[in-house]
Amino acid sequence: MSTTARHSPRAPRRPLLREVYGRLLRGLRTRQGRTLAEVSARAGVSLAYLSEIERGLKEPSSEVLEAICIALGSSVTLLVGAAHRDLRGFAALPTESLEEGDEGVVLDLTAARPGDPVDHQWTGRDLAPATHIDTPAPLLAA
Repeated sequence: MSTTARHSPRAPRRPLLREVYGRLLRGLRTRQGRTLAEVSARAGVSLAYLSEIERGLKEPSSEVLEAICIALGSSVTLLVGAAHRDLRGFAALPTESLEEGDEGVVLDLTAARPGDPVDHQWTGRDLAPATHIDTPAPLLAA
């Protein structure tokens, strides 16, 4: 009797967040026709470090991500939103609120699209209520 190993089809591996960020940033940069050298100089990070970020090898700080996004005419908020949408097909993401009383915020933000009116009034943290979602530059190809 022969013993043959059965190979079950594996679900695709959930990418690391740094890999998703890197792919999105590289996609935006290349769609703009910009070089690593140009974006790294504008963001104030080394070319080698930006390349490692784009390849998903380095996990940059929020400050570095912000600098890169600004250099690309985008924002960290749009990057995080695009990453969230990109990861939806994998294991369910938790929607637990980060702060008590903010239960509905996560669901509201995941459904927001550029140009959408804001459906709720923000009542705290001294922030002015927004009237619409701005889009400096889309991270995902249309």
